Amino acid sequence: MPAVPHRQPADSAIRKTRSALLLLAGSTIRAFGAARLERGMHAGPWVGVLLLALLVGGCSATANAGYSDVHVDVRSAIQAASLGPGDEFDVRVYEEPALSGVHTVSPTGQIDYPLIGTVTVEGLVASQVAALLRQKLAQGYLKHPYVTVQVKTLSSKKIFVLGEVKTPGRFAYADNMTIVEAVTLAGGFAAMAERNYAIVTRMDATGERRIPVPVDKIMQGLAVNFQVQPGDIIYVPETIL
Repeated sequence: MPAVPHRQPADSAIRKTRSALLLLAGSTIRAFGAARLERGMHAGPWVGVLLLALLVGGCSATANAGYSDVHVDVRSAIQAASLGPGDEFDVRVYEEPALSGVHTVSPTGQIDYPLIGTVTVEGLVASQVAALLRQKLAQGYLKHPYVTVQVKTLSSKKIFVLGEVKTPGRFAYADNMTIVEAVTLAGGFAAMAERNYAIVTRMDATGERRIPVPVDKIMQGLAVNFQVQPGDIIYVPETIL
């Protein structure tokens, strides 16, 4: 897997932006208010307008950075998911190309692996599958085998809800599930959630796709509901304000 360049987490960047905006707003308001008072005028109404303009302008600049800039540790969530029927994973055995390849979990939760035969993998995470294959290969086939396993697609019925929700984690998928139902399964939004800035990461044959979803507008009936799919990762970032 190619190295992923380091990116500062979005929540840290948001906090720094928020602090800078508040400092700028405070100093500007003080200077503006003093100048108006020297002329014998009240600063009150003007201060509110100026503060609102500064904060809205600053928040727009942050939001316009795009959903792709929000830090979502998608790969870690996927590799920590237990496998089920239909899921695909890639096995790599060092210097053993005949033992390396992509496997799909059967409806019975098993795979057919060279030399070993039938191996039950349902309910295991990627690291556990690697350990199991390593153990079996060391039993008379290879000396000190080096085995890695990477999940490619999650087709079994599970979803992930992460970020600013009350109980983030992995949840069972139900047919025709909507994003509102998914957020509800996770206990609803946390206090600092950006309710109209949810990101759905979807894995398919072409790779990762990130889809912005205005959840709060959906809940108010102002936008069409969004149906999630098995394997979707829903991330709710922290609000800017």
